[in-house]
Amino acid sequence: MGIVSMRRRISLSLSLSDSVGWDWKSKVSQRGIVTSCRAVVLPRFGGPEVLEVRPNVEVPDLKPNEVLVRARAVSVNPLDTRMRSGYGRSIFEPLLPLILGRDISGEVAALGASVRSLIVGQEVFGALHPTAIRGTYADYAILSEDELAPKPVAVTHVEASAIPFAALTAWRAIKSTARISEGQRLLVIGGGGAVGFAAIQLSVAAGCHVTTTCGSQSIDRLLAAGAEQAVDYTAEDLELAIKGNFDAVLDTIGVPETERVGINLLKRGGHYMTLQGEAASLTDRYGLAVGLPLATAVLLKKQIQYRCSHGIEYCWTFMRADSEGLDEIRNLTEAGKLKIPVEKTFPIVQVREAHEAKDKRYIHGKIVLELD
Repeated sequence: MGIVSMRRRISLSLSLSDSVGWDWKSKVSQRGIVTSCRAVVLPRFGGPEVLEVRPNVEVPDLKPNEVLVRARAVSVNPLDTRMRSGYGRSIFEPLLPLILGRDISGEVAALGASVRSLIVGQEVFGALHPTAIRGTYADYAILSEDELAPKPVAVTHVEASAIPFAALTAWRAIKSTARISEGQRLLVIGGGGAVGFAAIQLSVAAGCHVTTTCGSQSIDRLLAAGAEQAVDYTAEDLELAIKGNFDAVLDTIGVPETERVGINLLKRGGHYMTLQGEAASLTDRYGLAVGLPLATAVLLKKQIQYRCSHGIEYCWTFMRADSEGLDEIRNLTEAGKLKIPVEKTFPIVQVREAHEAKDKRYIHGKIVLELD
């Protein structure tokens, strides 16, 4: 075996089978080396039918700061279905085939040389960066140490897998960017989705006053989560129904109308944050060489425009690994103050059916894929 091939293997002790429930469907050498595992592969962009469950996908070697996780449950995020359809094509197409998936809950199977905060056999949960090429739709996934935390004992693997990506997206916006504090007012546009729902719970736990917009079916759930006002955007004029100004606005919808309303409801010095930045769409349309500088110019123009006209800060926000944020999310989950309900589970072999259900809106809530 050559040096390159040797570097593409992950050495595991034979005792690992006892500590984490070894998956004998994965290829294992006589020395206990995982060489491949089952994974959902995206060979080309398209509908749910392009997804392939392959039995022998190579497992890369671990870098010093990485962790091999035996997956028990992975959630389906909107980013997964959009990537499958071609979102981010300019970045990802040269790298096909991909493995989709960002969230995970499972057990530590092996550790990189520099990892100190986790141990083999420990139950963990976490999420990968949006641009990760090898995702979590696999029996074994690889995440960096700061992308993982001990799984909250109070929840199952299915429940835990629904939390990290959405909650970290919300945490970065309201805690890392807007730096909300007790007594401040937050408006969440689109509180019925996973990110908006997480933002409400995180803000309420921080002592903030939260108003949200949503569909009629979500009002009771969002009020029960601590929102002081939940406005049905299909039945009411938002600018008439929502009173006062806010310290921060998180817009999970990101269309021109919600941007206009959100900007106008901010106090001077406040933060408007949208999940729908134009970087990916512009690079897909014009290519990386033109699209990325164009996206930067669009963002700078809006930042200057709104700073001058309204005295507010404008930004595109997205999820990133943050060990402090994940620890806070774990603690709030343990305390029963943060939960993202799971509406439906599918076995991993029915991943096409799961994606079809999301595409056709048969299921509006969170979907999780279970791995046996």
